[in-house]
Amino acid sequence: MLRLTRFPPRWRRPPAAGVPAKNVGFRKVAFGVSSLGSASPRSLNIFDRDLKRKQKNWAARQPERIKFDYLKEEVGSRIADRVYDIARDFPLALDVGCGRGYIAQHLNKETVGKFFQTDIAENALKNALEMEIPTVSVLADEEFLPFRENTFDLVVSSLSLHWVNDLPRALEQLAETEREGGFSPHVSPFTAVNDLGHLLGRAGFNTLTVDTDEIQVNYPGMFELMEDLQGMGESNCAWHRKALLHRDTMLAAAAVYREMYGNEDGSVPATYQIYYMIGWKYHDSQARPAKRGSATVSFGELGKINDVMSQGKKSQ
Repeated sequence: MLRLTRFPPRWRRPPAAGVPAKNVGFRKVAFGVSSLGSASPRSLNIFDRDLKRKQKNWAARQPERIKFDYLKEEVGSRIADRVYDIARDFPLALDVGCGRGYIAQHLNKETVGKFFQTDIAENALKNALEMEIPTVSVLADEEFLPFRENTFDLVVSSLSLHWVNDLPRALEQLAETEREGGFSPHVSPFTAVNDLGHLLGRAGFNTLTVDTDEIQVNYPGMFELMEDLQGMGESNCAWHRKALLHRDTMLAAAAVYREMYGNEDGSVPATYQIYYMIGWKYHDSQARPAKRGSATVSFGELGKINDVMSQGKKSQ
């Protein structure tokens, strides 16, 4: 089970912003090659990556940007919990689509020696939280990571991969950059959960775990929900999106939303469904299934185990 470190499973839209922690480490900024607004030739080009970069940059420039960080803070803390559950340390880690560092701020230098944090939006990197772990910020697109193979011991990603056009290729890149550590990205439910395990396996990961989690937040109304999504940099960036919705359409949608899903106090709920994927790149040190034919007990004999155990107790 996950340990919630900030909010209960259902909570209201936070009214105020927090204060970033003071610097107790160091942070460098580097700039990598980023092929913005493009996708690989064999992928579906669903999302406008250049628009997504602009949306995230706009959100990162807002004076009250921290007010909209509550969901990313919460999911980042849950990622960190899962990293702590792994009984090993990671000398070099990578966060893909890091934002302000929502995962790294919850980890310590005993667990991760150094963090490379990448994001498509330069303003998000400029606003990175100061933290205990030494970090390097790299401007890069999730679809075109500028790292050599077998570089990192741990690769994580939180609330970022759901805007990637070619998710299989992105996962393959993460597998290539990893040495032998864990992998724990989060993907919003634009991808069917049944396909995620297949995608991880196809990308070269094994010992797979895929599960889902839901976080429900209550908002005063639909327009406040939309405002928060914009403040998070999570507005729609699909190529075939509608450029403009009429005011009457929006008001009607808000009324229907409240009528169908509204709470007794007049607020409306929004449920964020998070998919968690964990996989490991193959390494010789990993446990493997025994060779075929090496078993000393057949499945047929397992049915007699109760008789064997009862005879052993009688003989004592």
